[in-house]
Amino acid sequence: MWQRIRRFGVELYAFFTTPFVFRNCLGMAATMTFLLLLTFWWLKCYTNHGDSVQVPSYVGMDFKEAKRKARSRDFAVEVSDSIYEQGKPPGVVVSQDPKAESRVKEGRTIYFTVTKNNPDIIKLPDLAGSDDYDLYSRKLARLGLKPRIIARVPRPRLGANIVVDVLYRGDTITSKIKNGVPVEMGSTVDFIVSEEVLLSVNIPDCVGQTLDAAKFLIQTSELSIGAVIPDGTVDKDDPLAYVYRQSPKYDPNGIMRKGEQIDLYITRDEPQGQ
Repeated sequence: MWQRIRRFGVELYAFFTTPFVFRNCLGMAATMTFLLLLTFWWLKCYTNHGDSVQVPSYVGMDFKEAKRKARSRDFAVEVSDSIYEQGKPPGVVVSQDPKAESRVKEGRTIYFTVTKNNPDIIKLPDLAGSDDYDLYSRKLARLGLKPRIIARVPRPRLGANIVVDVLYRGDTITSKIKNGVPVEMGSTVDFIVSEEVLLSVNIPDCVGQTLDAAKFLIQTSELSIGAVIPDGTVDKDDPLAYVYRQSPKYDPNGIMRKGEQIDLYITRDEPQGQ
């Protein structure tokens, strides 16, 4: 077996070392090398390998001007989107891709977003199940609207930040929202929302006050005057009497529900230490 392999090797060597075969193989190798080098050179020229140019800023220009300047630098131009921006005339470039100062190949297409004449019209989502102002306002912001609170009103049963009324351009549209009110994208939607109503107040300190002063303090604290209990030295209606005890007792950290009563114990002489 080894002799056969050796004989095959000798015959193969003799074949390739024949002048005719050797010249043909050498010519084929040279041709392939030339073709590969030519292909790499053509690809380099075709793709401008290693060459790039800086993209200028076209934002703020009129589209026609931006298009002319871009083409003068061998860029292609396309409008990818158009949006409405209040206060801006139509046809103004508001963004571009690639961005300014980025480096790209020559002949690259630049995509522009430009302003348009009229805003898109969208319908307000229903308030049902989402009358919390924070949630609803985020929903409107995602639609391109500008929610704004113009007033807060007390609504004890609703809690805080619940939508009470919705206004668009001065008109109340709360009842119409379920049918889908059309509004312009980018416009402002006004809201009247509920505010938190405090149902508790601090306990006032009435001890040492005259009866009239104590009554005034209780009433201004949105509480009620309960029983007035004299100690025998004064009448219960004596305005010159002093409060020497109250129920519930004064506590700087204590609270009472609005409207609850405070009982007052009165006497002739002003309590000492007050």
